[in-house]
Amino acid sequence: MAEDKIKISPGTRFRIAIALAILADILQLAVMPLFVEGAASPADDVLDVGMAAVLTYLLGRHWEFLPSFLGKLVPGVDLAPLWTLAVANVYRKAKTLAVREGTLPYQSKQEEPPQA
Repeated sequence: MAEDKIKISPGTRFRIAIALAILADILQLAVMPLFVEGAASPADDVLDVGMAAVLTYLLGRHWEFLPSFLGKLVPGVDLAPLWTLAVANVYRKAKTLAVREGTLPYQSKQEEPPQA
């Protein structure tokens, strides 16, 4: 029996990653009483470990995820949308690198660049 793997395009991976990052940041702000304890909050720790794992799976290893993960341990810093900022920075860096190399990252095949 052949093993069928689901392949997700890079554009779809980025869209899923940014949606999950936004959802995690909103959840941490909206449900603040569960997450207000900072490093001592088990719910916050579970959410952050899960986000780090999912984002690493979707986008690969990037150093931007480490400060986001560690920043969530400091009370008050938790109010910034660190996961969203990390994913946006990964996309920005990948796009800058791809423009230099002549290929575009996280872009589906339907999105063709305009021809001049």
